[in-house]
Amino acid sequence: MSQLTSKRRSELRAEAHKLPPTVLIGDKGLTDEVLAEIDRALKAHELVKVRAATDDRDARNVWMESICEKLEAHPVQQIGKMLVVYRENPQERKAAPTPGPSPKGEGGKLKRTSRPRSRTPSPRPASGPRRRRPRTSR
Repeated sequence: MSQLTSKRRSELRAEAHKLPPTVLIGDKGLTDEVLAEIDRALKAHELVKVRAATDDRDARNVWMESICEKLEAHPVQQIGKMLVVYRENPQERKAAPTPGPSPKGEGGKLKRTSRPRSRTPSPRPASGPRRRRPRTSR
């Protein structure tokens, strides 16, 4: 398992900032069921935020190491009771659609349509005077 570069870790931290916690580690600690749930979340999302319910800092450090070791994941960040874990999903990378033809033509310039756009604005439709909305409160 290769290590994450500092640049990639920084990108993942930025992505994880807006994520809600996906998995909660409760009073019973890191059980097999919790590990299975983290594994399912990593398969679905690659980047997972886990919330630990304990105040014991050493236990949270051990849980982070255990999660990364057992699930072959990378630790991204640990702030307080939040643990951020990343594992690349190779099937998702293969299923990603390939980019189609670019709208840019040769030379990197945008292709023009067959009909050029008019530079003169179209006339406004004839209508009566503009009406104002009545004030509702004072």
